[in-house]
Amino acid sequence: MFASSPKKICSPRAAGSCLLQALLTVPADSRCTNFALLKVSSVRIPKVGARYIVPFLNEARLKIGILAVQGDFEAHATRLRELGAETLEVRTIADLEQCDGLILPGGESTTQLQFLQEEGLYDAIRNFANSGRAIFGTCAGAILLATEVNNPPQSSLRLMDMTVLRNAYGRQVASDVFFGPCKLKSGPMEMVFIRGPIIERAGNSLEVLAEYAGKPVLVQNKNLLAATFHPELTSDATVHEHFLQMASAHSAKPATA
Repeated sequence: MFASSPKKICSPRAAGSCLLQALLTVPADSRCTNFALLKVSSVRIPKVGARYIVPFLNEARLKIGILAVQGDFEAHATRLRELGAETLEVRTIADLEQCDGLILPGGESTTQLQFLQEEGLYDAIRNFANSGRAIFGTCAGAILLATEVNNPPQSSLRLMDMTVLRNAYGRQVASDVFFGPCKLKSGPMEMVFIRGPIIERAGNSLEVLAEYAGKPVLVQNKNLLAATFHPELTSDATVHEHFLQMASAHSAKPATA
């Protein structure tokens, strides 16, 4: 398909620029079919090209499931489709098995937990995580991922080593929009809190990617990502882009201890 050429070693920035140039020379209606199966997870793409390269080269081949029990799961789906990913509403084990990644959206964590247990998804999601595939929990989803939940105590999937306090940012009418530092971007990140939980303790296995008021609000452990705010309700796609890169990197790799 491509003519052979001498092997060259170039910087990640140069590699990303070349990929972007190649992409933009392809007719728009054939980009997805020509580039959907290519993986560039080993190349650090320069920020200027991320919005163009990532959707077509990395995420277009991914199918991301969204637990569709309650909460604004459609907002997540809209954001993911804008970035080039395919989405699927997950309500059964069969749905989950089709996915490269999974989002656990906001809502009421006790209701969601009951649904997972009744439908057999509780164990299926734990197995999904242990297989190395990516999971992203927002607000109630972050509560479900925690190993310990308080205020009041409840069960969870126990996948991320952290202690979470439910409804710690107050009643829904007291919820608000804040800005805080984030490792994923140079400027402050917009954070929408709606009766959000607080990560009271983050274990050593977690990397804190963003903070607000001295508390972690975005944390990651390998293929698992949790946010106590709602990135799907802002115009900033940074967190979803990061999750899609995680899903691409982990979709075919088993988890490691």
